[in-house]
Amino acid sequence: MAYSNSPLVSFIQLSPNNGGLRTHKIDTISIHCMAGNGAIETLGTLFSQPSRKASSNYGIGSDGRIGMYVEEKNRSWCTSSTANDDRAITIEVANIESQEPFRISAAANEALIKLLVDICKRNGIERLLWQADPSLIGQVDKQNMTVHRWFANKSCPGQWLYNHHGQIAADVNKILESEEDEEMTQEKFNEMMEEYRKSLQNNEAGSWSREARDWATSIGLIKGGDPLPNGQPNYMWRDLLTREQMATLLYRFKDM
Repeated sequence: MAYSNSPLVSFIQLSPNNGGLRTHKIDTISIHCMAGNGAIETLGTLFSQPSRKASSNYGIGSDGRIGMYVEEKNRSWCTSSTANDDRAITIEVANIESQEPFRISAAANEALIKLLVDICKRNGIERLLWQADPSLIGQVDKQNMTVHRWFANKSCPGQWLYNHHGQIAADVNKILESEEDEEMTQEKFNEMMEEYRKSLQNNEAGSWSREARDWATSIGLIKGGDPLPNGQPNYMWRDLLTREQMATLLYRFKDM
């Protein structure tokens, strides 16, 4: 599996506290709270201590800056669950309150949305799904966001973030959907062109061409394709004319 890291990072201090290479693809997001207003540098210092036996992939300060402590290819030690950490990108977010509900700043929230969009795009996560249901852990087609409190006796990520998980998912999905609509690839264009042509492949035509059409079909110049459901030949009058079809028409006309 090929992994990359977020280009949104402005500070890197890799922690020795990690489980090495993942054995599961990234398909889950776990958002945590710092339970304090720590800077991303402070968090890097804490995670650099082997005695703490803790880390996360990313951290976000109240100023909106993003730090990286464990590369995405590696499993962080963050949610008290090896299985969850093996499949999740873990993110610690600073709090502007030192007690519940552990609110976060507007800058941190904005950075979190941007980071999540970036993570989803690079790892092929089409949408974030949240139902606040621990029974759905691992069922990423129904819910691909998890929280630390589901794996340990903790309040993490605090009530503010926990209560905003649905809104966070909605904000991320709105951006993903808008960018998907704007991104026109050759494959997507081909699919759209094929659908457009299907809408033209019938016998509908303007009255102005009736005489010419009747003449062309009566002499066998245009024979039509597979019949329509009503049994009539499908002349596909409004469809595009290829050079291949034009050559066939000219060849028939020559013989006539």
